[in-house]
Amino acid sequence: MKLLTALLFLFSVTAFGQHTISGKIVDPKGKPVPGANVFIEGTYDGGSSDDQGTFSFSTDTSGNQMLVISVLTFETQKILIDVANYQGQTVKMRESVNALDAVIVTAGTFEAGDKARVSVLKPLDIVTTAGSAGDIVAALQTLPGTQTVGESGRLFVRGGEADETQTFVDGIRVAQPYGSTTNNLPTRGRFSPFLFSGISFSTGGYSAEYGEALSSVLLLNTQDEPDQNKTDISLMTVGLGLGHTQKWAKSALSINTAYIDLAPYQKAIPQNLDWNRPYQGLSGEAVYRYGFNNGMFKMYAAFDASRFDMNQENVNRPFVKDRVELINNNFYLNTSYKGNFGVGWQLTTGLGYGYGQNKIGYNLNDIENVEHAAQLKFKLRKSFSDRFKLSFGADYFVTDFVEDYLPVIGQSGQSGYNANIAAAYTEADIFFSKKFAAKLGARVSNNNLLNETVVAPRASVAYKVAKFSQFSLAYGEFTQAPKQDYLKYFHDFESERASHYILNFQYARDRQTFRAETYYKKYDNLVKFDSVAAPLFRTVYDNSGSGYAAGLDVFWRDGRTFKNLEYWVSYSYIDTERNYRNYPYAVTPNFVADHNLSVVGKYWIEEWRSQLGVTNTFMTGRPYENPNDVRFMAGKTKGYNSLSLSWAYLLSQQKILYFSVSNVLGTQNVFGYEYTRNPDANGVYQRREITPTADRFFFVGFFWTISQDKKSNQLDNL
Repeated sequence: MKLLTALLFLFSVTAFGQHTISGKIVDPKGKPVPGANVFIEGTYDGGSSDDQGTFSFSTDTSGNQMLVISVLTFETQKILIDVANYQGQTVKMRESVNALDAVIVTAGTFEAGDKARVSVLKPLDIVTTAGSAGDIVAALQTLPGTQTVGESGRLFVRGGEADETQTFVDGIRVAQPYGSTTNNLPTRGRFSPFLFSGISFSTGGYSAEYGEALSSVLLLNTQDEPDQNKTDISLMTVGLGLGHTQKWAKSALSINTAYIDLAPYQKAIPQNLDWNRPYQGLSGEAVYRYGFNNGMFKMYAAFDASRFDMNQENVNRPFVKDRVELINNNFYLNTSYKGNFGVGWQLTTGLGYGYGQNKIGYNLNDIENVEHAAQLKFKLRKSFSDRFKLSFGADYFVTDFVEDYLPVIGQSGQSGYNANIAAAYTEADIFFSKKFAAKLGARVSNNNLLNETVVAPRASVAYKVAKFSQFSLAYGEFTQAPKQDYLKYFHDFESERASHYILNFQYARDRQTFRAETYYKKYDNLVKFDSVAAPLFRTVYDNSGSGYAAGLDVFWRDGRTFKNLEYWVSYSYIDTERNYRNYPYAVTPNFVADHNLSVVGKYWIEEWRSQLGVTNTFMTGRPYENPNDVRFMAGKTKGYNSLSLSWAYLLSQQKILYFSVSNVLGTQNVFGYEYTRNPDANGVYQRREITPTADRFFFVGFFWTISQDKKSNQLDNL
């Protein structure tokens, strides 16, 4: 009898000690959310919501407890409840802003790489695009918003000159991103795509983290961690290449070297140039990475040594050519660290240094210049929640440039400048919901050479209107010191300024992307000078120039409609005028074509073990100044058209034979004209065409990869 009484007592205590927790889980629209996990934190007491979103479970706990509700695509919620009185409650979930289908700010920015949420280009595209010849800049010129300026080879973006685009490697600025060259001879970007896994190309409205760029920034990110040890060997009609990656437990080293000599190629295929010594160059890159428990350290180094010697036509001396010799040495080094610490904190810091030396021989005169450029970067980012993240940081830039002019007759001279720029910035990422996000920031910088402090606000928002579609708006103020051509002679400038206004629509789903973007840019404080031709030491300078650029960019990429075929179409329309340099009034500058169209296609043929590539670029004519016409900049070249083809053939899994030819049709493109300084006896200024250095460019290469898995190849490097 005593035993029965004890058992009944224990049962009564247990029964009365239990409480029932119940309620309903709904989404922001009030619809039930099934499959949600609901439990008391720190216990095994809990349950799941049913198809109607309801849940119910018992718990032995009492008093105030933390109720946790979690379900995929929604934010986890923690609610402090009174266990004894929590029945029949309704919990409204908030959609997770970290979901793959959440809105992202896209105005003015193209992403490339495996980590990009929406990638308009892949690392593979940088080098498999026919006509790009492995040049990152040439591949980007197939995107809307860019101009193909064949006599330069640099990036011209939305009515801006090439120096208005800044290049960064792992967040650190590259002061000399292009190889050196001479007048009307195109150059290439210094960096091969071999060591880069991600690219972000902004055509405007970029983050407050980056400054000193009026039009665009190009962000190159080196690979974080290679997958295996491997060696890459390249034998090409223009030179040799060797690359190797070695991986250890926590670290890895990748190197890439190349020797280029155009002399054999140009003996076989004559050029439209008179060479004494064709281009010859030796270059190399290396990335070392070390992975800590909470971060990654990287060291990137690159060198480039090149030379050429040529005889160039001079329209003012038709029977005597000018001899131009150029020797260039370049070195770039940066170190960076990115890691997490504390609760929600992230640190990014780095140091970069660039050295560029040019020795130029012009007839019997010599010019030598040297540039030292460095940057110190420090950035902190705090994630207060999934919906609010705050970044703030500082940069310090140092530039020292000296140029010596050594004439065979006359007085020698020296010019140059030393500039230090200190900048600080802050930026907030705010997610109001999965459909609505904003980025707000500002950058302040001080240039000691100009004795000036400027403030540049930035703002962008994005709203998702459908599962695959969204709109973005961006506004920003951007400043940049006048370029080296002016600063080496004159220092009493103000920063040039540009205001960006961008409206973007993007549709993105699996292997299909459509973008349409309209923009307006207003330029102020542009440099003007009074020299008839190039700026000189005694030239009078000021900041009275201005201008605008407005246009529409359209991009469509499709890799799912047709089997084994991937293609994209880019179209740009631009209306722009500038009153700058020695222009008498505002006109469209000579590097701008109103309409630009690029079509790129890549087709894989399984039976042939081959990838075929085609690129066609068309532009309407560009303006040029004709002194025989009383109107300024009234001439216009004929339209530009270039069709390029490529073929990559897999001899075996790790051996590739690659063929490409640019401008297959041999179109006689004209970039502009050079006129004599003085008229002839009939009062007419004579001219000569500025044309490509060759009607076509042929390339043949053999690429062999030696790797542990015996499957990797260099198809993604072609």
